[in-house]
Amino acid sequence: MNEVFHWFTTYGNSIVVIVIISAGFYYVGSMFMERIIMRALHTTKHNWSEKDIQKRQRTLSALFKNIWRALVLAIGTFALFHLFFKDVSLAPLFASAGIIGVAFGFGAQSLVQDFLSGLFIISENQYRVGDIIDIEGASGTVERIGARSTVIRDADGNVHYFPNGMIKHVVNKTMDYSMARFSINVHPSSDLDDVITIINDTGKKLADEAKWKSKIIEAPSFVSIGEFTANSVSMLISAKTQPSDQWGVTAEMRRRLLSELEKNKIQLSSMLPIAQQPAKK
Repeated sequence: MNEVFHWFTTYGNSIVVIVIISAGFYYVGSMFMERIIMRALHTTKHNWSEKDIQKRQRTLSALFKNIWRALVLAIGTFALFHLFFKDVSLAPLFASAGIIGVAFGFGAQSLVQDFLSGLFIISENQYRVGDIIDIEGASGTVERIGARSTVIRDADGNVHYFPNGMIKHVVNKTMDYSMARFSINVHPSSDLDDVITIINDTGKKLADEAKWKSKIIEAPSFVSIGEFTANSVSMLISAKTQPSDQWGVTAEMRRRLLSELEKNKIQLSSMLPIAQQPAKK
């Protein structure tokens, strides 16, 4: 009992001080790191939108906070080791660790490749947390970019893990801006000039509304005529939107066009063959 008490009186205060300081640096340093990144991104001159800045901030914050926490834990562990084993020389330990590290490196080249690829992905800003991307046939929202892997979640809720070293080609659907592109099919008997006017007017009204003004960069408008058959003419429509807003803009534009075309008695095309279509009265 006396030995335990003596041990606590000898090392207790030092242990508490090391743990408190390490915990302080662990949590406070992480918050400080996030503020530094946020300030740096907002003061740097660039053409990014606010959404792009937020995505970049979340990505860099996660990376640097993980590095900071690992560094604090390593220093705290080293301080405790030195406290308990003052007479132990760490030189042989570091020498052994170096030899083991070299041997381990030959067997873990893929891990090194994943780590370096992850650094290049983040430094080159190829994609960020929150971006919607396509990787190797899988499409989804980026949930995490780690030192070793990238994690995305698709529309069905499935989570996909990709080692960073295997990522060769990425399609980023929400970098800087997005494009809302879709088509409507009208009957060939329709006056196409009237249809084009309706499309452009509807798109302009949508882009001028306060609710949608912040989401639309260029108003939805007619682009060209696509495929056409004896009973269908495809009208292509396009708009430039803020990142990730293309689907909402497309849905709203379709809803409004359906109402405007019906109001102006513009007939949508039928998918039935001509022989099966009802006769006109």
